[in-house]
Amino acid sequence: MNQKNNALFSPFPLGDLTLQNRIVLAPMTRARAGSMQIPNALMAEYYSQRSAAGLLITEGTFISKQAVGWVNAPGIYTDEQAEAWKIVTKAVHSKGSKIFLQLWHCGRASHSAFHGGELAVAPSAIKLNDKYIHTPDGKKDLEVPRALDTDEIPQIVEDYKQAARRAKEAGFDGVEIHSANGYLIDEFLQSKTNKRTDRYGGSLENRFRFLHEIVNAVTEVWPANRVCVRLSPNGNYNDMGSEDYRESFTYFASQLDKVGLACLHVLDGLAFGFPELGEPMKLNEFRKIFSAPIIGNCGYTQETAEAAIQEGNADMIAFGRPFISNPDLVERFRNGWSLAADAEMGAWFSFEKEGYTDFEFYDLGS
Repeated sequence: MNQKNNALFSPFPLGDLTLQNRIVLAPMTRARAGSMQIPNALMAEYYSQRSAAGLLITEGTFISKQAVGWVNAPGIYTDEQAEAWKIVTKAVHSKGSKIFLQLWHCGRASHSAFHGGELAVAPSAIKLNDKYIHTPDGKKDLEVPRALDTDEIPQIVEDYKQAARRAKEAGFDGVEIHSANGYLIDEFLQSKTNKRTDRYGGSLENRFRFLHEIVNAVTEVWPANRVCVRLSPNGNYNDMGSEDYRESFTYFASQLDKVGLACLHVLDGLAFGFPELGEPMKLNEFRKIFSAPIIGNCGYTQETAEAAIQEGNADMIAFGRPFISNPDLVERFRNGWSLAADAEMGAWFSFEKEGYTDFEFYDLGS
């Protein structure tokens, strides 16, 4: 097989952007922004190293102080943070790639240690079932979150809008709304975590309302074809998984199709776990109801990625862990070079260059 002519490496029109290939750097929290959550030169180097990908999606980036739930992850809720992101976008653009900022609110996947003693917020007061959470004060037991009052929700929607505005000022090419993996928006979407009795709970329409309002707010800042939404219909990460997942995510995708988004980013793979509530949803189900481009993600290899594109089920494929230890993943794929072994998880969050920017590029002499 002539890898240089594979669909994976062909240019792709994403809205009014042209991507140099269909390989996407998946958003991965790497925790190098420090306690002030400000992007820096080390982060710029990391993204620059991986800029052979057609599209880079940043790690989840906090839209507000309330959104915080991960040590040393970056924010986009101050002008200082937005200004600092410019070194990242300039570095990526200098390599000819495009970069979207992922907008993130951790919801119940947080702790009062991040919030001056105030509880994390969620659609309903349902505790995340996990062993512990890393906080600025070390490992802590999970807490029961505080259910948001109805009149608090418009401010969170506004926080997303202002974060999107700052992302634009920082030079990003677009934004991704993180609606997956058991964080705040996903908690509203899923019946397991949303037991509300107001206009944001109960029916599919009501559970979708929060995401719908956020999409509407963000598309007041960005044209819809510069906005992506990420969903995880199959995942049990952060204690997710609802009995009505297939009906729910079919509805959500069909509603999002009306917006004219840049893309729908679907974690269809099962590498993060699967709640075993039925058969996993596949990309071809989303292809039937979503007309804009689709990104597949989670556990793909070069071969399965190529097959997904060739079969018409995906337009792009996002790679996460392989990109950590292979900054030149695109060239390794293109040339048939072997991949470096996955990095040890303990190195992922060293807070320094170790396990971040110190992975070697392929040695042609080896």
